[in-house]
Amino acid sequence: MKRMHIHVGVENLDASIQFYSTLFDTEPTVTKDDYAKWMLDDPRINFAISSENHATKGVEHLGIQAESPEELQQVFSRLRKADAPVLEEGQTTCCYARSEKSWIADPDGVVWEAFYTNGDSVVYGDAPNLSAVSDNASESSCCVPSKAAMK
Repeated sequence: MKRMHIHVGVENLDASIQFYSTLFDTEPTVTKDDYAKWMLDDPRINFAISSENHATKGVEHLGIQAESPEELQQVFSRLRKADAPVLEEGQTTCCYARSEKSWIADPDGVVWEAFYTNGDSVVYGDAPNLSAVSDNASESSCCVPSKAAMK
C-alpha cells in the first residue's frame, strides 16, 4: 500500500518538531540536526520537515512512497502516461535515505516525487536539478520551489 509524502521547509526545527509531535501525538521516527520525519499510519503519510538549505518555508513537494519495487514500477508507469516531462533520477541519497525515485510536476508546477526507499544514509544527500520538470523548482536545493516562483 502506497503512502502519501509531504515535505515542509521550516524556520525553527525544534519548535516545529514540538508542534508536529503534538499534532500527530507521536515523536518523529527520524530526527537529525536539520531534519525530522514521521511515518504515520493514521493518516497513512510520510511527513518530513527540514530547516537548512531550503529556498522557502512551507510545502516544498508532495510525493507517493511505494512499499516495494513492483509498486514503484506501477507508479512510474502512471507518471510516464501523464502529459509532462519526467525526471527519472534512479538510485539516489536524499533526506537521510537511499531511494530510487522519479520526479514530475503537475500543470501548475507543483513538484511530485515517486520513490521507494531501500536503505538509510548518514548524510542528507544530493538532489537533481528539478527545473527540468517545473519552473517552480530550484536548481540547487533538494525539492525546493525557487524564491522567484513563489512571488
